[in-house]
Amino acid sequence: MLMPRSRCFLALTVLLLVTLPVFGQWTPIGPWGGNARALAYDPLNPSHILLGSPAGAIFESIDGGQHWHYFVHLGLGHELMPENIAFDATRPGYIYVAGWNVTGLGGGFWLSRNGGKSWWQPTQLRDKSIQALALAEATPGMLVVGALDGLYRSMNYGESWERITPEGHADLKNFESLAIDPHNPNVIYAGTWHLPWKTTDGGAHWFNIKQGVIDDSDVFSIILDHSNPATVYASACSGIYKSENAGELFHKVQGIPGSARRTRVLEQDPVDAQVVYAGTTEGLWKTSDGGKAFHLISPPNYILNDVLVDPRHTRRVLIATDRGGVYASDDAGASFHPSNIGFSKRQVSALLAEAREPGVLLAAVLNDKEFGGIFRYRAGEWTQFGKGLEGAEVFDLAESPEGHLMAATNRGVHLYDAATGRWLARTDVVNQHAVPQPRARRVNGKLVQPKPLPPMVVRSSFKGRASAVAYGNRWYAATENGLLMSQDLGKSWQGGPFDGEKELLGVAARGALVATVGLHEVWQSQDEGQNFVRLTLPAWVTRLYGVAIAADGALWVASREGALRYEGSSNTWEHVLAGLPAREVTSIRAQDDLLLATADGMESVAVSRDQGKSWQVQSATGYEVSGAVMAGGRLYLATRHHGVLAQQ
Repeated sequence: MLMPRSRCFLALTVLLLVTLPVFGQWTPIGPWGGNARALAYDPLNPSHILLGSPAGAIFESIDGGQHWHYFVHLGLGHELMPENIAFDATRPGYIYVAGWNVTGLGGGFWLSRNGGKSWWQPTQLRDKSIQALALAEATPGMLVVGALDGLYRSMNYGESWERITPEGHADLKNFESLAIDPHNPNVIYAGTWHLPWKTTDGGAHWFNIKQGVIDDSDVFSIILDHSNPATVYASACSGIYKSENAGELFHKVQGIPGSARRTRVLEQDPVDAQVVYAGTTEGLWKTSDGGKAFHLISPPNYILNDVLVDPRHTRRVLIATDRGGVYASDDAGASFHPSNIGFSKRQVSALLAEAREPGVLLAAVLNDKEFGGIFRYRAGEWTQFGKGLEGAEVFDLAESPEGHLMAATNRGVHLYDAATGRWLARTDVVNQHAVPQPRARRVNGKLVQPKPLPPMVVRSSFKGRASAVAYGNRWYAATENGLLMSQDLGKSWQGGPFDGEKELLGVAARGALVATVGLHEVWQSQDEGQNFVRLTLPAWVTRLYGVAIAADGALWVASREGALRYEGSSNTWEHVLAGLPAREVTSIRAQDDLLLATADGMESVAVSRDQGKSWQVQSATGYEVSGAVMAGGRLYLATRHHGVLAQQ
């Protein structure tokens, strides 16, 4: 979960018989959902909706939120969090987006005059962290934004801006919410990280409106009753407040039980002023009597970021949530269903093509807790496939030749049990240690040899981050506790740190060859992991990411300095270019006679069909790619922000 102030893909060995295709363009295929932040509809066409999501991604729907498609990327890199989106009802085609950077530095305001075909940033707001945006109904062209350093106003549709709060003021800073009186644009309400404020003269003078509000921080949302603007609702860390005299006195709404929840957004029904929705970190709440009583209308594990009510059919409600994406209700919140087709904000950490069923994929996603884990893709549809993981973060996936599925997580290795449909933890580590043997002794003049004592068996558990690979009857896991091996389908493990190193990043196996890497070291075994030797890297190599073993037995390492190939017969390393980037090759995967490599900034995958002698970078995707896999003769890419891409 990201708040405004929150201030491995590793190679697996998978055996598949494939036909190499001609690679073309790419299309996102899911898993749908993820972090949805902001919703806005076009007042001239409420079926036209924009959805803001992390990494500067804006999605569009033209059918009221039933389907989505990627619309535009704003900001440099993948740091922008679009927090507010607005259509201008008085100028068709004008769209405004404001946001902040997840790094805590920067953000900005973007304006489109042509329906999103092109975007422009006014100089006065460039790189400002903006977390609030409001348009004045009574004055076309007037906009106000709330930034960390103050409030800014535009009177010409966002073309130019002026500050309307004193520069350097001790309290008028860190703005998070805004509301403008629909009848008098000089009346502006603003919420900060510390209590609400108000001006009645367009910003010439400001006064604190904290009477009745507990002196805490974070006024997340302010709304004015559309039937009577003197009725003001505000949400803060301590709860929801209502004023019936334009903010002179607030009283706390008592309908929501006290807890650690935060109400991030308030939204009033555009027809029935008595209906107000409260989007909280513990579900969506609703009042039908003007705030006298609220009740929970969604599952409590929904974390709300925004609420949208269709002005034509107010029983149609969309909510933007952390991790679960968009949910829709057609009965005023009595029930909700996912509405994410086409929208994916998933960070894919691993892809696996199931060998026994061509065309079937497993994808592991990070940071989505109970809404994420592992998904299975079959016949064009994804289903959640993570029962038993209980919110564990999955970093790697593997399949044995017998079809056993393994997931390497931050809580150790899990094995999929087809009989129960659950992932079972396999974290028992067995190590044997020699014990001192008793000496022979004389009994009645005869030398008696004592019965040897068996080795001491020490059992423990590993629950740290792991990556894994299965090859034949041997399973390997590179963990924070070293390299572990299993010969009983992961029921028990042996191994641990070696050579003084225990934090390993990846492991690869092919036949009797096994290799594993840490941040700065590589080890290789030629006898199924019974003995390892450290391979001396070139001195200029500073950081490793992963390892793979090609069909010809050559060892490939992904590193900050690019792709490295180790030829065991000559004991030499080669810095391989041949079409690959010279730096930041982040993953290399060996799949039959195919090698697949990804790199920072490449936004695609490099493919080699000749054991790495030459590489061909496929067409750019426009997404940040973290890994690749072949399944059913089709190439699939894992991305850091947008789920899985498929070759068309």
